[in-house]
Amino acid sequence: MASVTASNPKNGFSVKAYAGDNKTLLAFNFANQQRAANLAGFSIQAQPPGKPAYFLINDLVFPTPNQHAVDKSEPPTSSANAPFQKYRWTHFTGQYHQGLNPAVGPYKYTVTPRYFDNNGNMLALDGTLSTPVTIGVGPFRKGPLSLGFTRGYMQSQAFAHHFGMHAQLMPAGKALQFDTSAVAGTDSTGQNYTYDDEYAWMGESARVHVFDVLNQVLNDATLSLKVFAYDLNEPDVIGILLKLAAQGRIRVILDDASLHTSAAGTKPEDQFTALFNKQKKGKADILRGHFARFSHDKIFIVSKNGAPIRVLTGSTNFSITGLYVNANHVLVFDDATVAAKYSDVFEESWNDLSKAKPAVAFAASALATTPFIPVAAGIPKTIVNFSPHSPADASKVLNGLVTRVNQETGAGVVNGNVMFAVMQLTGGNNNPVYDALNAIHASASVYSYGISDAPAGTFLYQPSNPQGVLVTGKPSQTKLPPPFDQVPSPPGHEIHDKFVVCGLNGKDPVVYCGSSNLALGGEQENGDNLLEIHDEDVATAFAIEALGLIDHYNFLDRYAKAKAAKAAKQSAATGAGSKQGSAKTGAKKTKTVAIKAPAKKAAKKTRIPRKKTK
Repeated sequence: MASVTASNPKNGFSVKAYAGDNKTLLAFNFANQQRAANLAGFSIQAQPPGKPAYFLINDLVFPTPNQHAVDKSEPPTSSANAPFQKYRWTHFTGQYHQGLNPAVGPYKYTVTPRYFDNNGNMLALDGTLSTPVTIGVGPFRKGPLSLGFTRGYMQSQAFAHHFGMHAQLMPAGKALQFDTSAVAGTDSTGQNYTYDDEYAWMGESARVHVFDVLNQVLNDATLSLKVFAYDLNEPDVIGILLKLAAQGRIRVILDDASLHTSAAGTKPEDQFTALFNKQKKGKADILRGHFARFSHDKIFIVSKNGAPIRVLTGSTNFSITGLYVNANHVLVFDDATVAAKYSDVFEESWNDLSKAKPAVAFAASALATTPFIPVAAGIPKTIVNFSPHSPADASKVLNGLVTRVNQETGAGVVNGNVMFAVMQLTGGNNNPVYDALNAIHASASVYSYGISDAPAGTFLYQPSNPQGVLVTGKPSQTKLPPPFDQVPSPPGHEIHDKFVVCGLNGKDPVVYCGSSNLALGGEQENGDNLLEIHDEDVATAFAIEALGLIDHYNFLDRYAKAKAAKAAKQSAATGAGSKQGSAKTGAKKTKTVAIKAPAKKAAKKTRIPRKKTK
């Protein structure tokens, strides 16, 4: 169930809950402006299955709480005392109250509008104004399809509170393999944390899926693994791949473009190749290669007694930055027909990479010229395009995406919308998807919300302006004002995702996702897979991810400064700085009603320090 709506007839207040991957987006609305007069914000209580109810936490609190009607049984940061001053909020189930193993099942959310009196003092919570809504919460799975997302968000209050400003993501020296259970640092309370602690928090459900697949193969001698890898240096991933090599149960296609190989053999991928060849037994084998530019896929294909049964794909590289710094996604299909097609792509790629012009050879194959449409019970309508393509096929694939984007601005479309997180929106002319996404914000007839590490510009949405927003996911030298703490400066990409959502809440919600960079050059030169999934539940989960990223980086962008010339810079991978944002928001566009206290006495908020939680 993608969403559930509930309303309170007494005050015309409604709540719409959207189901994501281990998270819930809550969107609020009033029937009219008058219902929101003197609004102070929203208190949100969550009731997990079989556990006590609790109020969600808000870092922003009133500086003088005693002048407001507060619940003394709740801490100052409880939204019972510090209501959220946003018309949407995303609940991450395991952040504060349930640790790393939150309850799964139906959650009851009770949202209560809060009000100021005529003196600007917040009134007591009135339960008769509350609106409860119940929705299922847990890992995303629909039939044989599971989704996972990295958390990343290194450039965030949440990361800084957990791991500090100078967290290390790997030991100094950049060894290919190291003990991830070793102490990585100490937080502000003096408590040690390990690399595993960081990785579990930052990798979130994408990491869970990656290691679920790997451990499934490792623990069952009847299983074997085929791997497409681009960036490869995650130490525990490498450890399992090498064990499978020693058991003769793995074959790997590993990119060897200049980014991943050197004459000295010092690149992580070169080091892995040497270790693999030293340990491999039986049918284990590795092929270093690339098409015209890259072998850019990131795929696991599981076979049982030689028959493909499961596949993991998406945008997530099997690297420290890919899993723990970048915003990324994975998709897992527990279906033999899907796994068999990906296995065919692996075999075709293995054969073509030995040819003089591997991109031309693959582009001429039926795998590249004919879209794959799996027909199996429970799989949402899905179309998969495998590249490299011929120029004509590349244009056909990308122009199909552009056509779908433009449909949201068409005549007769009510509440059309386009949301996206795409790593790059620059790179020269003649990139139809980039052109469409860079321009969509200017349309007043469609709701657009987008983020990129390299947008052509930053366009800020204003409540009174019907145009959309495009923000950069790579703010530089961010300096946050009080009462916020400062956040680390991350290395590499923060937005590595490549997905576009069209028509959420419409008749044909669709998401385009996978490893493709959505550029003509990439579609012609890289080994990639681009998935087109027509499903409301899947589109909603991706939309929640997009909106959370956009809201977070939109905030950081306001306080970003241009890079100073020759500024001293430390690597977040081994020292100061690290990557990504805060895990808080998301949402559908709701009616925009100003939240403010009466002019007589403005009610301000400040942030109070909070002890580290896991």
